[in-house]
Amino acid sequence: MKKITQRLDLVLVLSLVATLVLNTYNIWQDGAANQYYLAAVKSMTQSFHNFFYASFDPSGFVTVDKPPVVLWIQTIFALLFGVHTWSVILPQALAGAGSVYLLYKMVQPTFEDGAARIAAIVMALTPIAVAVSRTNNIDSLLVFTLLLGTWCLMKSLKSGKILWLIFAFGLIGLGFNMKMLQAFMVLPAFIVMYAVAARKSVKKRILSLILSMFVLASVSLSWALVVEYVSEDNRPYVGSSQTNSVLELAFGYNGTERLLGQTTGNARAGMGGFGEQGSVQASKNISIPDDSESDDAQGTPPSMNGNNQPPQMPQNQGDGGPPGNNNSRGPQGSVGTGGSQSMNMFGTGEAGPLRLFQSALSGQISWVLPFALMGILAVALTAFRERRKKEWQEAMFWTAWLVPVAGFFSIAGFFHHYYLIMLAPPIAALCGIGWSAMYRLYKECNDWKSYLLPAAVGVTVIFQTYILGSYTEQIGSVWMYTLGIVGVMLTVAFVILKSHDIARKRLSIISLCILLIAPMYWSVTPILYGGNSVLPESGPQLSNSMNGGGIFSSNVNSELLSYLRENNTGEEYLFATLTTVTAAPYIIDANESVMALGGFNGTDPILTTSELEGLVKKGKVKYFLLSGDNSGNSELVKWIKIHGVEISQEHYLSEEDQGKNNLGMDRGFGSRNQEALYKIEI
Repeated sequence: MKKITQRLDLVLVLSLVATLVLNTYNIWQDGAANQYYLAAVKSMTQSFHNFFYASFDPSGFVTVDKPPVVLWIQTIFALLFGVHTWSVILPQALAGAGSVYLLYKMVQPTFEDGAARIAAIVMALTPIAVAVSRTNNIDSLLVFTLLLGTWCLMKSLKSGKILWLIFAFGLIGLGFNMKMLQAFMVLPAFIVMYAVAARKSVKKRILSLILSMFVLASVSLSWALVVEYVSEDNRPYVGSSQTNSVLELAFGYNGTERLLGQTTGNARAGMGGFGEQGSVQASKNISIPDDSESDDAQGTPPSMNGNNQPPQMPQNQGDGGPPGNNNSRGPQGSVGTGGSQSMNMFGTGEAGPLRLFQSALSGQISWVLPFALMGILAVALTAFRERRKKEWQEAMFWTAWLVPVAGFFSIAGFFHHYYLIMLAPPIAALCGIGWSAMYRLYKECNDWKSYLLPAAVGVTVIFQTYILGSYTEQIGSVWMYTLGIVGVMLTVAFVILKSHDIARKRLSIISLCILLIAPMYWSVTPILYGGNSVLPESGPQLSNSMNGGGIFSSNVNSELLSYLRENNTGEEYLFATLTTVTAAPYIIDANESVMALGGFNGTDPILTTSELEGLVKKGKVKYFLLSGDNSGNSELVKWIKIHGVEISQEHYLSEEDQGKNNLGMDRGFGSRNQEALYKIEI
């Protein structure tokens, strides 16, 4: 027992405990899970057909807009523990803790305990990593899988065995089957690391990489090619694609459109036509007015104009944060006006080399980014000075992960805050590695290099003060001024205590603890204020934002449900609607099969009017619930209105609910505008 205790690192244990608490506390609350994926998991538990294709609905009409591997894992947990919010979130929460552990184990052998501990703590307290690990979104498991691949890569370099290299690239391929091309962001780092660090001849390195790339391609495309091969009549439609193709989904909607801006599904459905988990489909402006006392701040929609479109708001001309800073979602709003660029619709800032330092994104991921960047310089200096080749190679790997991913997010046209979790591992690793190198220079050198550590602390304090300055309305200005004063005191202390062995090490550790106070608070905010299950983010702006999914979630209308059940005459689908947002709660809570005619967007060209007519004739569906402007599938909507009989709301709604519906209130995205129920019998 004593030997086991000696092998345990108390700091690692505490980091893992903190991660599990941050990732799991209150995940059993209603609204903690993304309804889109939760409905799919519920459907996938009902048949292997649904399980394999990741069908959104129990009847296998349309899939979700991602590959199935993460949903397979969630479905297994649901089969073991039941379909609950916590059971589908638990895999991501555990993956977050697993990422902390893997990062520690990879940094520790080369850079020893101090660097590994710092890397683990920084990873555990990265705000966006905590926020997304508390939901059933895919990214947390993706990052864990890529880190597991990194561990295999390191194992291959250490042992010289090609099998570990194959496992490493195979895990990237597995990541592709989680979130498609996002997994390939780390590919340059893997290739460069093996090409530089492998202890083999150049010829063997090239052959090993060719074989590994073949494995990568095979694993990546395995599920997609099976789906492409199966007849379209025997599988669900591939959600959010325009040609019913997984490959088009991977390289278009989930590929080039992330970089260049979204073009798929520009027609609108519902309130503004939203794509993958809230991606904006059109270039029209959407903004939520700044009024914390208004209905909008409580999750009801902004008023609509005569065309049932959200009102346009003036565009912010501020300091480079996202437009629309006068809303209730953040320092400059997590939902801003789009102008002509959809990239700002969800507060991701203006494209450019300093985008990660803008207030739109910095609070999610960049708190210690300056420290990590200066750490790269320190490692280069120590490696050159002390000929520490292995240290430089591993630092190069994390840099090769950081730079391309940071570059992508600096210029990308379409992404959400929670995608930034891809930056968490390299930033955390470089903080630990960089601290180790900077402290060694601080202790041993007497020239300018010895001041890299106090300079890194000072620059990071200044940057954190800047971030806090964007949140003075939520947390006041005292914390910003306090941090600034503490930063000055630390800088002076570094100079005074340089020659004191014990004091200077304690000072370096204390300074790091101070740098982690703000991100620690940001990490706790999803627990304090409630997080957004569809578009996870962290920060004090959550205290007055639309949480739990907001306009991308809806509820079961019990009166409508009772009416439809009473009048169902054996139809497979209880009703059809345009979007998965309206359909999801009826699948999750009512155990009904609902047809989402246009997928998540409401714009997928799944059916022609003749095909829909054929389904009606076969007795598959006879009720249609329409809401919003319905322009996403205008031909289908037109056909439904021509051939259908509108059912008066008096048949299924109370007078009170009729009034709410007319005001566009109460039931979320699918009912924000007046809804109408149609019946078609042919």
